[in-house]
Amino acid sequence: MDVFADETGAIWVGVHFGSRGLGHTVASGFLALSQGKQWGERVPEAEALVALDQPLGHDYWHLMTLAGEYAYAGREWVARKVVSLLGGRELELVHNHHNFAWKETHDGTEYVVVRKGATPAFPGQRGSWGVHGRRRGHHRRLPTRLGAAARVALLHGARRGPGDVTHRSAWQGEPPDRGANRPGRVTWEMLRKWIGEKGVILRGGGLDESPQAYRRLPDVLTRRATRSNLLHTLTPLIVVMAGEKEFDPYRD
Repeated sequence: MDVFADETGAIWVGVHFGSRGLGHTVASGFLALSQGKQWGERVPEAEALVALDQPLGHDYWHLMTLAGEYAYAGREWVARKVVSLLGGRELELVHNHHNFAWKETHDGTEYVVVRKGATPAFPGQRGSWGVHGRRRGHHRRLPTRLGAAARVALLHGARRGPGDVTHRSAWQGEPPDRGANRPGRVTWEMLRKWIGEKGVILRGGGLDESPQAYRRLPDVLTRRATRSNLLHTLTPLIVVMAGEKEFDPYRD
């Protein structure tokens, strides 16, 4: 959960989580079934093509949709709860749903559009670019100046953030209990120094979420034709996350 201030001093509340393990459980279960295994068995990750008018595809689609609705409801509840605790009043609600699939019609043809690490970007739609390192976020209206052919070719999608510099494990390291003993590239001292210099209050978090692990958002935006569509720049004030050794019943 993040509390931001924009350039006008208005306060924004950001919440970043999905279906809290439900979607992953559904995907893993159906991946096993698609390989002829039992629900709950671990199987190699591989692409599986299933027909939506057959039982396996039908059931997966509806359970995936349920997980997506659960994620929407969870984010809205948390965001509104924080707004209430701050004594504020909700003025706008922006969802940035990603890692999901949608049924959409593009240029007269219906598709199932899977956006992994991406979010819908239809003309005039609002969304956000966030940074795990919490240096800043950008609230934007997605591009409307692309030609129709270009928009269809992209299937109205946009990346959801600036991206990792490298794999997360390189920053947090690999502990002995995972079969390795490699120190990470970032220490807690480095993380606290970075956050402290920005004046951000941090509760929880982990080294894999450190600012050093992610590309700088202004640099990414400079290389993209989207800066003119930015509406707000959000500067973080408070960041609250699960700690790296905290037990998560939805994942552990």
